[in-house]
Amino acid sequence: MVNRTRPPVYTVTAVNHHISSLFSEDPVLNHIYVRGELSNVKYASSGHLYFSLKDEKSQIRCVMWASSVRSLKSTLKDGDSVIVFGQVSVFERDGTYQLYVTAVRLESGVGRLYEQYEALKARLLEMGMFDPSYKKPIPEYVRTLGVVTAATGAAVRDIINVARRRNPGISIILYPARVQGEGAADSVAAGIEALDRLGYVDVIIAGRGGGSIEDLWAFNEEKVAYAIWNCNTPVISAVGHETDTTIADYVADLRAPTPSAGAELAVADMEETLLRLQEKRLRLSRLMKHRLDGSRQLAERYALKLQLKGPEGKLREGIHAIAKTRDRMDHLMNLRLRDVSGELERRQSVLEASMTDQLTRAMHRAALLEGRLKALSPQAKLDAGFAYVEGPGGGGIHSVGEIAPGDLLTVRLRDGSVAARAEEIRSLYGEG
Repeated sequence: MVNRTRPPVYTVTAVNHHISSLFSEDPVLNHIYVRGELSNVKYASSGHLYFSLKDEKSQIRCVMWASSVRSLKSTLKDGDSVIVFGQVSVFERDGTYQLYVTAVRLESGVGRLYEQYEALKARLLEMGMFDPSYKKPIPEYVRTLGVVTAATGAAVRDIINVARRRNPGISIILYPARVQGEGAADSVAAGIEALDRLGYVDVIIAGRGGGSIEDLWAFNEEKVAYAIWNCNTPVISAVGHETDTTIADYVADLRAPTPSAGAELAVADMEETLLRLQEKRLRLSRLMKHRLDGSRQLAERYALKLQLKGPEGKLREGIHAIAKTRDRMDHLMNLRLRDVSGELERRQSVLEASMTDQLTRAMHRAALLEGRLKALSPQAKLDAGFAYVEGPGGGGIHSVGEIAPGDLLTVRLRDGSVAARAEEIRSLYGEG
């Protein structure tokens, strides 16, 4: 019996580790200079730099750690032509190799693809292919939508989903085109021309999802630009992400930032359209009712005018004028009578007030005179506590000089008199 030895079986980790060891032991790969054009340049928040280095046929993934990025004298961007120095190694977890860059030297400001892009853009601009006056308007309501893109992928799904959501009854014709790699430009141009020849496509969306400049390069080709320019059907360019701009975007009748946005621009939202139609119907109904009401009121006014112009209308007008004049005269007479009555009442009030005032003043004056008479009356003096002294001859005494000691005096008071004899005489001015 033949004893067959089974071959050894390795784990994936072991295989990747072995390949990594081969790379690390190769002196060329450990210290290598590589020339190429930058693509997909991304500065991470950690400070690391990720990009691809490519030439006409190949590309290699590169990473530059933050410690090396800080030594760069300028910011790198897509399209820069550079020479990088670093080490090619295997990323064992994913089983991929990449170039770990430690230094970068710029060879020129713009790479080959960017030079081609700018040259074609300038030439087509000079030819007037970007002029807004040549842009065809996008129909407000699209029944048949043409789509030129890859048959699989997010772009075609997004376009179909958005279009059907906005208009479930829309007809979509897909031309499955190559949108990347060799022959992509020919395929996209052929798709635009084929859909245009149908004659019943309302709008064509030509586009694809995002990517690097080389991924989107088919839409920077001159043949695609001429296919859009010569197309009788309005074309919406929906290439990449919002930040991506291609030659097709400039030539197209309308640029959409993404494929899904292209579907939104091309296809009207039927639910919103129905709501607008409902609002317009209600507004039209209100306007018609308003117009009918106005016409009815105008007819009624004309009928009233016809009645007023006839004999009966004239008679009624005269009777109304007489009645109005009579009412006015009655009103004026009532006003006049009211004014006269008011004047009489006012004058009577004034007269009564004047008589009352005069009587009050007369009574006040009599009271004053009475007070004065009382004040001048001798009896009033006596009532106030004063006394009246008569001398021996019966006359009033006005000075102490008229009295001698021993004279008999009569003192009259308020309620009687008193007989008195002068015992001593004192003068205010001394003896005498």
